[in-house]
Amino acid sequence: MRIKVQKAPFDLGGEVNAFTARQNNMGAVVTFTGIVRDLEAGRLEAMEIEHYPGMTEKALGQIARDATDRWSLGDVLIIHRFGRLTPQDMIMMVATSAPHRADAFQAADFLMDYLKSRAPFWKKEVTDAGADWVEARQADEAALDRWG
Repeated sequence: MRIKVQKAPFDLGGEVNAFTARQNNMGAVVTFTGIVRDLEAGRLEAMEIEHYPGMTEKALGQIARDATDRWSLGDVLIIHRFGRLTPQDMIMMVATSAPHRADAFQAADFLMDYLKSRAPFWKKEVTDAGADWVEARQADEAALDRWG
């Protein structure tokens, strides 16, 4: 299990290749990459992401352990960036491995729902009209609720 919270961009291909190369006896690797999307009006200048070092890594480590306790996983990788990001920048990635695809997919889905709703990151959208903190969406909360 690896957790990375970093300001610098990451090499998606390199991370996926390195993760996959470590997966002996695993039949499935599932990855998800999140990117900063522009607002509907095309006005997003940047997304500013803040976190508390130490606390954030600890929380992400715990949810990764929860996923490995719940599903038969070989490994988990979570990378999440902070700082000032612009539209189309990669913001995060999750990778899971498992002997069978269902566990790898479900665990990745679970981790994504957690990262979207509960991970200790604070996001601010910066536009030409100013800056606003991103509030939790009901749809994201409902997605997390399904995991009980």
